[in-house]
Amino acid sequence: MIKGYTVQEATHKLEQFCAYQERCHKEVEEKLRGMRMIPQAIDQIIVHLIDQNYLNEERFAQSFARGKFNIKKWGKNRIMHELKARHISPYNIKTALKEIEDTDYLKTFNELSQKRLAQISEKNPQKKRKKLADYLLYRGWEHQLVYDKIYELIP
Repeated sequence: MIKGYTVQEATHKLEQFCAYQERCHKEVEEKLRGMRMIPQAIDQIIVHLIDQNYLNEERFAQSFARGKFNIKKWGKNRIMHELKARHISPYNIKTALKEIEDTDYLKTFNELSQKRLAQISEKNPQKKRKKLADYLLYRGWEHQLVYDKIYELIP
């Protein structure tokens, strides 16, 4: 049997959910749907969470961008794509990407490129370039940055 929740119980549960880590509206809505809440209750709870500052899309986007860049070494393209998938507004995406300092961004990109190149055992320079490019592009680094770096590292 599936447990039903009152609006108060669901609100309390979602306050804890949002307090544990930053969440976006989409995650909260999915969680409430999973709890089988009706649309009116979902709207009411989301408004409460925003009013009480448990839910803040701008704060979520900034935290997400910082975390994915610092921990997973993602580029701005990948971060932007992931935020769009979470229905974050273009304004908040732009604000979030400002959290990443240009000097840190380039430093991380250079370190990541060097580290990955050292791991590639391919002898053919063309295949080596492709492997490095695929890796960096998958991680969301800008095309121009990637191709300039590849031809610098693998002449």
